[in-house]
Amino acid sequence: MATVVDLQRADDPRDLVHRAVQVLAEGGIIGVPTETVYGLAACGLSESAVEKLSELRSFGSIASDYGPMAIALPSAAAAFDYMNDASSLVWRFARRCWPGPVTLVVNCQHADSAAFRLPSKVQKHILGSEKTLGLRVVAHSVFEQLHRFIAGPIVLCSLNAPDRGPLTTCGALLRLVGERVPLLLDDGPTRYGGPSSVVRVQGSNFEIIREGVVETAAIQQFAKPLLALVCTGNTCRSPMAEALMRHRLREATGRDDAIGVVSAGIAAFNGDPASLQAVEVMGERGLDLTGHASQPMTEQLLLLADLVLTMTRSHRDAILAKHPEASDRVFTLRIDGGDIADPVGAPNEVYEACANQIDSQLEIWTERLRAQWLQSDPS
Repeated sequence: MATVVDLQRADDPRDLVHRAVQVLAEGGIIGVPTETVYGLAACGLSESAVEKLSELRSFGSIASDYGPMAIALPSAAAAFDYMNDASSLVWRFARRCWPGPVTLVVNCQHADSAAFRLPSKVQKHILGSEKTLGLRVVAHSVFEQLHRFIAGPIVLCSLNAPDRGPLTTCGALLRLVGERVPLLLDDGPTRYGGPSSVVRVQGSNFEIIREGVVETAAIQQFAKPLLALVCTGNTCRSPMAEALMRHRLREATGRDDAIGVVSAGIAAFNGDPASLQAVEVMGERGLDLTGHASQPMTEQLLLLADLVLTMTRSHRDAILAKHPEASDRVFTLRIDGGDIADPVGAPNEVYEACANQIDSQLEIWTERLRAQWLQSDPS
C-alpha cells in the first residue's frame, strides 16, 4: 500500500515535500494534490517514470482518456519556452489564468521548443498527433516546492473519468491506485473540487475542449482584449478617455463588448465620482459619466491589461518603475510621447480642449487596435 503523508498535520510540510522530490528524482511516481483534483506526477526528464505513468493509465480500473499527458511548469515565462510562435491570445490567457485551474493546449512544432529537448519517449507521451502540448501552471504550494527542486517539467496524469467523477481527495486516489504508487501527498479536499478547464489556442482563435471549474463564460471573458487608460486621480482625464474610447469602439465594431475598456489612476482612491466638468463635457457628447467610480491602478489590473495608455510620461514612468517587465504593454496616450495636461479645477472650456486632444489620439489607437485585436474575433 502506498505511503500517505498528511501535509496539514506536519510540523513543516516542506520536509514531506522533500520526500516527494526524492521519489521523483529517482524515477518514481507520486500522488499529488492540485487546486482542482488529485492526480499522479512524474519527472519529465525520466523516460522510465513517464512510461510507468502511461502504463498506469492503461489499467482498466483507472483508465482515463488516453490522449497526451499535460506538463506542469513553474511560471508562464517557463511555459513560453515550450510554445511555438505564442500569439497575443496565448499571452492573454497565460496572464489571466495562471497560476490556476486552466490547461492551455498550444502548438508545439518548432524545433526550438524546449519540448524537443526532453527524452524521446517523454515526447511521445506529451505531444499530440498534431504536435500540440498541454501546459499548466498549478496554483498549489506543493508544486511551488516541487518546481524548486525538480529540473525540467512535471508530467501530470489526472485520472478523471465520467463513471467516477473527479478525484478531489487523497483517499479517492488511494483507493484507485492501491499499491501501484509509493507515495501520496494528502492536503485535504482540493480547492475547486473539479477538473481543470482545457482550452486549445491557435493563433487568434480558441476552442474550449473541456469545461472544468472555470466556466465557458469566464473563459470567453479571459479571451477578450482589455485596454486600461490611466491618469492621476481617475476623475478627469482617464474617465473621459474611457467614455470616448468605448464610443469609438462601439462605432468601429457595432458591439459594446468586443474590447474591454477601463480607467484608473496611479494615485486614485476607490469610489470617487468623475469631476462635474468632465460629466458635463461628456454629457454634451451624449456620453454618460454620472455612474463613474474611481479606482487605483493596481498590480492585478496591470496583469489583466493587454495595453495601458497613460495621460503623461510620468504616469508611464511610475508604472514601469514598479513593473519594468510591462514595458511592451504600457505607453503614453499621445503617440509622440507627450503629455495630456490635467484640466482639474479649470472651466469647462479647458475640459473640452482636453477631451478633443484625448479623442484625436484615441482615433489613432482605435485604428491600431482594429488591426491588432479585431482581425479575428476569438469569441
